[in-house]
Amino acid sequence: MKQLRGTDLKRQHRVWRRANDFRLAIIMENLQSPFNVGSIVRTAAAMGVEQLYLTGDTPSIRSSGAQKAAMGTDRYLKAQHFETVAEAVAKARADGFRIVGLELADDAVPLFGAELTPAACLMVGHEDRGITPEGLALCDVVAFVPQLGRVGSLNVSSATAAGCYEARRQGYAITGLPDGVDAGELDADLAFDDAE
Repeated sequence: MKQLRGTDLKRQHRVWRRANDFRLAIIMENLQSPFNVGSIVRTAAAMGVEQLYLTGDTPSIRSSGAQKAAMGTDRYLKAQHFETVAEAVAKARADGFRIVGLELADDAVPLFGAELTPAACLMVGHEDRGITPEGLALCDVVAFVPQLGRVGSLNVSSATAAGCYEARRQGYAITGLPDGVDAGELDADLAFDDAE
């Protein structure tokens, strides 16, 4: 086994991208850290997010801190900034997205129980305060990332990554794996890993 580089890496990503064309977007409401914004940008670019909606005090994806974490991946994304979360949600809905808040809230469902296809816009909030009450009220559903350890919450960029990957996993569950990928081999690999 060897790491993929160059053309082989691009080929692998292209195969998986063709098999999952469900739509994905992200609303960032009042994030504080440009480094979290940059980390979300990098994940968004890797996961084929088509639109970022920034609201309130969220730093620009072009700010120096965001650029350090994003490492130039912002060039693959479209981003708009809105004064209020209501304006961002209205635009996301007009663009055809269902709004899914990622928040530890009393009526939230586990992330894997939220419908994230065919077009989901994940909403994430401030690092300490989370999504505002106004933002939560605008969501079609609110989901949380189940956690098994003693830490009560994830960093906002980690939670966003979990949401993006779950959306893509749900897409592959509907469309199937890319041509040439054997689900039996994947199951065998997972069973082998569990036995170790």
